[in-house]
Amino acid sequence: MAQDPKIDAYIAKAAPFAQPILIHLRAAIHAALPGLIETIKWGMPHFQYKGKNLAGISAFKAHCAFIIHGDGRRGEAMGQYGKIAGLADLPGDNVIKAKLADAAARIDTAGTAIKPKAAPRAPKPELPVPPELVSVLAVNPAAKATFEAFAPSHRREYLEWIIEAKRPETRDKRIVQAVEWLAEGKKRNWKYENC
Repeated sequence: MAQDPKIDAYIAKAAPFAQPILIHLRAAIHAALPGLIETIKWGMPHFQYKGKNLAGISAFKAHCAFIIHGDGRRGEAMGQYGKIAGLADLPGDNVIKAKLADAAARIDTAGTAIKPKAAPRAPKPELPVPPELVSVLAVNPAAKATFEAFAPSHRREYLEWIIEAKRPETRDKRIVQAVEWLAEGKKRNWKYENC
């Protein structure tokens, strides 16, 4: 394991509580993936795999942080493991090894440790407009214009509200109410917009 003297100096300057944490993490990282390159990035020790940032450690006044790139954050602390104030706050070495292996695999397959963003969800299909609503909108041009100008999500709010009525009387009341609100240019949940 090639150790960078700049990281030795970083650990030596850290607060006494932080030194054993940093030493342990450094050893655990190298044990998990031998051959990583040590460097200083953004003023803190980092470990690189195939030239890409894989993990980082840092010390602050009252806590340390451990970062595995691409593995998210926890709370307000930098890194996945929150504010590490003692060795007992660290995950087990097997957890560290598994997380580092996952990040290295991402670098192998995608060229970066960052997890790929989830594909955007396909928009929901348009709901069919009930014939009763179509006929009422036909005689109220203001309500029809508002309904047709709405984004699909706002039209869906009205349509779901009308369609989910169990009784025909409730459905008819909702259609009358919907047309009234639409004629006034209101979205379905207009009452809650300024809460």
